[in-house]
Amino acid sequence: MIKTANILNKRAKFDYEIIESFTAGIVLTGTEIKSIRLGKAQIAESFCEFNNNELFAINTYIEEYAFGNQFNHKSRSERKLLLNKRELKSLARSVETKGLTIIPLRLFTNEKGIAKLEIGLCRGKKTYDKRESLKEQDTKRDIDRIKKSF
Repeated sequence: MIKTANILNKRAKFDYEIIESFTAGIVLTGTEIKSIRLGKAQIAESFCEFNNNELFAINTYIEEYAFGNQFNHKSRSERKLLLNKRELKSLARSVETKGLTIIPLRLFTNEKGIAKLEIGLCRGKKTYDKRESLKEQDTKRDIDRIKKSF
């Protein structure tokens, strides 16, 4: 039985307006998949960037595997993302022309045990938009609390 991991970027929905999302494969080396399966990764401060028409996840933290030897991986390094050529071209066009950014939303393993990264094409929120989303969350929480009491 393969243990599935589900690591979320909770700040992404608060700081960014998510326009479109994609699921990308991620190229891992050595013991990185073992650390991901144990849930020892963080994507809160990471972002994606194009380099020679290839998409890379930058500043993604995957903790070193505890039982690794001298072949253990580096905790912070660029990791290549795998997408279709059509998806890469549309993302590159959107980032260049519209001034959007690509942010990792979720790092997970599927039922086959393969690591995937859900990325989102995002636009940064202004301060007043963040306040609006906080108000919406508070009102939703209050309504749910009232419904539960009846």
